[in-house]
Formats: sequence, C-alpha cells, structure tokens
Amino acid sequence: MTASDLAFVNTSVPLLSHFTEAQRRDLVEGSLVRDYQVGEVILHGGDEVHLLGVLLEGVIHGLIPSSGAGALPLGEIQAGGTFGELALMSGDPAVADLVAATPCRIMLVPLTLFQSRIMANPGAAQLIALTVSTRVQLALQDPARAAALNRKPAEGGPLELKGERPERILVINCGSSSLKYRYFDSETPELSAGGQVERIGQPGMRLSQKSAKGELQQDLPSGGFAEAFQAMQSALVHPESGVLKDRAAVTVVGHRVVHGGEKFSSATIIDDAVLAEIEALGALAPLHNPVNAAGIREARRAFPGVPHVAVFDTAFHATLPSQAYLYGLPHEYYETKGVRRYGFHGSSHSYVTLAAAQHLRRRPRDLRIISCHLGNGASICAIDHGRSVDTSMGLTPGEGLLMGTRCGDIDSGVAAHLARTEGMGPEQFDEMLNKRSGLLGLSGISSDMREVEQAAEQGDPRALTALKVFCYRVRKYIGAYIAAMGGVDVVLFTAGIGQGSAGVRATALQGLGCMGILLDEELNRRVVSGVVSCISAAGSPVTVLVVPTDEERMIARETLRVLTRDYLVKASDACRDAPVPIEVSAHHIHLSASDVEALFGAGHELTKHADLSQPGQFACKEQLTIVGPKGRIERVRVLGPARKATQVEIAMTEQFKLGIQPPIRESGDIDGSPGCTLEGPAGSVNIERGVICALRHIHMTPADALRYGVRDKSSVRIRVQGERELIFGDVRIRVDPSYALAMHIDTDEANAANLQNGAQGFIDGIQEDG
Repeated sequence: MTASDLAFVNTSVPLLSHFTEAQRRDLVEGSLVRDYQVGEVILHGGDEVHLLGVLLEGVIHGLIPSSGAGALPLGEIQAGGTFGELALMSGDPAVADLVAATPCRIMLVPLTLFQSRIMANPGAAQLIALTVSTRVQLALQDPARAAALNRKPAEGGPLELKGERPERILVINCGSSSLKYRYFDSETPELSAGGQVERIGQPGMRLSQKSAKGELQQDLPSGGFAEAFQAMQSALVHPESGVLKDRAAVTVVGHRVVHGGEKFSSATIIDDAVLAEIEALGALAPLHNPVNAAGIREARRAFPGVPHVAVFDTAFHATLPSQAYLYGLPHEYYETKGVRRYGFHGSSHSYVTLAAAQHLRRRPRDLRIISCHLGNGASICAIDHGRSVDTSMGLTPGEGLLMGTRCGDIDSGVAAHLARTEGMGPEQFDEMLNKRSGLLGLSGISSDMREVEQAAEQGDPRALTALKVFCYRVRKYIGAYIAAMGGVDVVLFTAGIGQGSAGVRATALQGLGCMGILLDEELNRRVVSGVVSCISAAGSPVTVLVVPTDEERMIARETLRVLTRDYLVKASDACRDAPVPIEVSAHHIHLSASDVEALFGAGHELTKHADLSQPGQFACKEQLTIVGPKGRIERVRVLGPARKATQVEIAMTEQFKLGIQPPIRESGDIDGSPGCTLEGPAGSVNIERGVICALRHIHMTPADALRYGVRDKSSVRIRVQGERELIFGDVRIRVDPSYALAMHIDTDEANAANLQNGAQGFIDGIQEDG
C-alpha cells in the first residue's frame, strides 16, 4: 500500500474513523490492495465472501442479475465506501455483482481482522449495521429488485476454492503402493496439476503427471514413500511441465483419510495427537488408515512449515441417526469396540450434492437427494436437506452394493457355513469377500463393468447375471432410501460406472416410474462427459442427473474451510471463554392462523401465558392433544405468535408413543416430514406434514456470531461442564438480529445429561462453517 493510500484511509474512510492511526495502520498491514479496470467484475453474485472491501479510488456499480434483459442496478459505491458487510455477518453468498465503473483501487480486509478488530469496535459495528440496513431497505423499495434479490442462488460459488487469503493446496491420497496427488492454486485456478507414483516399494516404480503446462512420465528407481514424495516434488517444480517455482510454494496440504470413526466428524488440522488417533483407528480400517498415517508422516517431513489437514471419508456420514448406524448386535460391541455403520465415499457424496444443487440453482438444505456412487467401489447415500441420513457401506466398505471385487450385502451365516464345510478361516473368508467376489466372482470374467457389459451383450449368461444383480441392488437401495426420507427430489449417478454406463443407469431405474422417476432414454444415451447432465424425462417429478465427481477438489475445499475455521478460532478468545446459556426445549406446537381458528373457534387469537427467551415469542395458555397412529400426547402447549405453517416438535422418546418417526430438522424445515392429528376444544385438524424432532441449535445475533467466530448455519461442538464433561456435536447456529443468545436442546438429551435450564456450555470447536 502506498503512502497516499494510507493517507486516504486515515482521512476519508468513515468506517475507519473510529480507530486510532496506529489501529488503522495495523488493519492496512494485514490487508491486501488490488487494482481493477473499467468493467472488471470485483465480486460475483453467489460467491462466498471472505473479505471486507474498502474502496480507495474509483466508483463501483452494484448489479443484480435478472431473468429479463440485462441486470438491475442496485446502487453504487464511492471512494471511502465499503462492501461485503452483510455476507460476512450472515455467511450467505454475495447477492449482487460488483463491477468497476471506473478504474478502482480496493483494500481487502480479511475476515479475521473484520471479526476481531472492526466488529469489536462499537462505533464501527454501529456504522456497519446502519449501512447494511439502509442498503437492504433501498433494495426492497423496488419490487423488481426485491424479486431479483430473492432469486434462486446463481450457479458458481460453493465449489470454488476460495479462502480469506490465497492458498496453494496440495491434496495427498496414499495407498499401499501408490501416491496420488492434486495441486490447486486458489488465486490462479488454471495452474493446476495432478499425478501419481505407482508401484511404490516394487520394481518398476513410475511417476505420471498432467498439468496446465504439459504431461510428464518418469521411470523411477525402486524406493519407498520418501522417494515417492521426492519424485512428486521434483515433478511439481519441473522446469517444463511443473506448476511451482519451488517446493516451498505449497501453503497447505490436505490428506484423504479413510476412517475417522466417531472421533472425527469433520476435517481437522493434524497434530501429533490427531495422527495418533488416526493410527489408533487402524483397527477399523487396517488396509487404509495405517497407510494414510504413513503418508501423513512423510508429507509432514516433506512440507514441514505448513498446516496439514485430514479429510475423512466417514465424516460426511457423522449425521446418521442411530437407527441407521446401529447393527442388531449386543450393544456392548458398539460401546466398547465401535462396531457400527460408518459409511464411506463421503467426499464424493458431499461434492456431488453441492454440484447437483448448484446445477439446479437450489440450496442443498432444500433437497432430498439419493447419490449413487458407482465405481469399482460402490455406495449409495440418502441425503436429506444436506445431511447424510443413511448409506449403504457399513463398518467397512464391504457392506451394501455389489462391487468390482466385493460381495456387498451377505447373510452373516455364510461365514459359519463355509467354516464348517470348507474349513475356511477368517483371513480366507475376508480375502474372498473383498478380492474374489462382486462382478469378478459372479461373472468369472472381470471386475471391470465395461468388460462385463461387453460379455453380456455377446450372450454370456454369467456376465448377464452379474449385471442384473448389480443393477437390482442399486434399484433396491434407491427404493429403500425414498422410503427412509419420505420422498426424493433428485437421484444422481456418479463415479466410473455411474457416469459411464447408460445401460446400468437405465436398468437400475427401470420400474421406478411408480416413485416419480422417469428417465429420458435419449438423454441418457447422450450424456456429455465432464459436465452435469439431466437425463430425466420432461415432467418427471424426480430429477435424474449424471454428476462428475471430484473428490480431490472436495478435499481441497474442506482443507480451505478448516483453515478459515482455525483462523477464526485463533482470532476469537470468546470461543473458549464465553459461556452460552442452555435452555431445555419441551414438546410444543406452532400453529398457522387458519388452524388456530379451526382448533379454538372462529376469530380466536392466541393468549399469552409467559414470554420466552427469544424476543416476540411466547408460550400460550392454549394447549392441544397430539394424536398419532399409535397413541396420543395430551396438554401440549402452543407457542405464539401464529406462523405460516403448523409445526409440531416432539421429544425423541415420544416417537414410539405416537407411532411417528419424524426427521431431525431445523425449526421451519418441514418438507417431507410426517403429519398427525391435533385435537382442540373447537375441533380437530389433520396436518399432512410438520412433525419434527428439533436439531440442537443456538440462537444468537450477528454481533454474537462474529464474537464467537461462527456464521449462520455453522455447526459447532458444545462443551458442558458438570459432574462429568459432555460434548454435544452437530449444534446448528441460527443468526438473526432479533435473537437472544441461548442454546436449545431436547428434553430427552437434557434428562440424559442431567441438565436443567440455566446450565452453561462453551463452543469447543467448529465442525462446519456454514
């Protein structure tokens, strides 16, 4: 930054007038300055925002993309003005394009400085609140602008690799005899590279790499992982086909780790303790975690001065409910040995969920998706409003679908039968299930679906049988997951077979028209490689997509998100020290205005009994009876004021009493939920949907969110101290200016933890940053 820039900041930026000259200098030194030419887009609507913009020179025009011709002008920003405040406070993407109307010079303040310095200054925070309010009110005065602002999210954004600072990310995936890698540059996306070292520890070790600058093939002397990492580093800085100036250019390394158990429900920065935990989980993934750990140790030696992040295949499935992850074994095997269903392919299922939502211009939390990852390893995942609620793989990747060499679902008695009749021991049985079964075992030809399909076309009966079994299992799981979620909006196919075989997709979906899944055969045959393709028929109630997966990009994205969380936590001492009051939420009912009259009589208005902690909300004197297929719960209190739609929140243990199994959802998210009957003094109402169990959540204001280093829709872990320390995970943050700070938990959870109103919790870590 030049001396004239600093002088302008000191004298002409209203936001920074509340700081001392020394404080302004600190902000300047921690920020970036960039120049933009006329017509250059500074920020795209739909982009994630990690920086506060301070305009030093020029004029910026705000434009809202419109479904009509051109774009709607939102307003302009003059020198001294700022942008990005609303997105930084809410966690939502940018709502408008910002375009340079004249040559512009902009100071970009990182999120950590925005949170820890600017929002901590009362005068600056007050000015930001006024700026945001004024801009929103001006936009809403014009109906056309208001409609455009409420449009579906624009394509682009959630899968871009952007953080609060430029990062050069190396993604590592270590196998028993291979090292696969991808390099991403968040500031210069075209400078990407990917490659692998094969036959590590064996004769014929070889490196292959493709980058924006060309291809590289090298035969290597036989060696171990140390030599493989050296070869990878040399390839990345190769004078002709490399993309790095030197080996120290990498700023962060992301590692694929297969099994995180119950310990790791999100990606995490690796230290010695985390590495030890990954090694300890080797008992659950003996073929993978020890190798992953060895690769991490070698990578930390090769790149000693940068953060390393572990991204777990199992983490996406940490939201599975107990009825989906528990086996029908004696419970002590789960409690003491961790024997349960964990699920895998998490990075792939997570990536294609975001890609499908982006293609449809919908939010993942608005959709019910069945993701079919069909490759040599295959799994299906039920994703309800952005959360994995069931998946076909289990304790190991061997459960579920038929795969290339894996058997998939099998009667457990087969092991005992073969032990008695064939003398087969555990190692032999495991080897058969994982290496000699699946497509290879049934067809007797190959584990490659392309070869099996070719043989089936030529009339080979075993190949035809293998193909039928594979597709039947896929179809059966799709039907099961539609039932599990109470419906589906999107079915998608990904990975080698899912993307490459029109025949498998058509056969797997055959007969599912009764469930609203209608395939367009011509579109299915004409899928374009490398892009999201819609293959459902016009008018199909369910959208069917083919979505290319990119697990390495997802690992890179999660790595960036972990860095952002880490920066925020380090910048906010409140995460460790400031308590969050806990309130126990009993069962209750929210009513629509029409249902109030149907249940209590024409013209009836809800009567306040007592105020609740959240401003404007109150417990009513009115009470109702909830009636389900099995039983009833009487004297359930109504909460006011009336809402647009009726919603019933019950405790976990009340599901059995009513005979209803509701999903765990945020308040207001009732699509696909079951209904019930409500009985009141003036009549009864049958609601078709609206019964949920409330997701753990914390209400807070935008100022609270910035103080704690979280955003709206973030998920955090809460530590509660008492007779014994407890950790509540998957606690959703809900931000609104009208909220009062409080964590709400279910009555059953409070009873189990011996907690009452007035208990306190502390934010222990951020699982997802919104």
